[in-house]
Amino acid sequence: MKYLMLIYGNEEKWASFPAEAWPEAIAKQDAFNKKYQDTGELLGAYGLGTRAQAKLVRRDQATGLPAVTDGPYQETKEYIASFYLLDVESEERALEIAADMPFADQEPVELWPVPHESKSDF
Repeated sequence: MKYLMLIYGNEEKWASFPAEAWPEAIAKQDAFNKKYQDTGELLGAYGLGTRAQAKLVRRDQATGLPAVTDGPYQETKEYIASFYLLDVESEERALEIAADMPFADQEPVELWPVPHESKSDF
């Protein structure tokens, strides 16, 4: 079963994180990624750009043309900062991995089941 883990960011909180602590934090995240890549349970881990770089794309119903705006969720401080795709045997295993995420003791990890998958060969 596949699961998507979402990690949220908050620029104010990250800016308050001491610069000298970043190398250790990055090393912990790299170790987490390697651990679960080596088991075959982590299919991918992707960091996203800042919320200032994100865009919302809609198609205008009348004209069919795209409408692009800044976004998303500019009224909130938190935004999706990274996502991870897992392939595990059970929900319990996905929960174990989510709980092992560095900083899960400080910030929640959102875990979503992925019950449907495209059958296309990409």
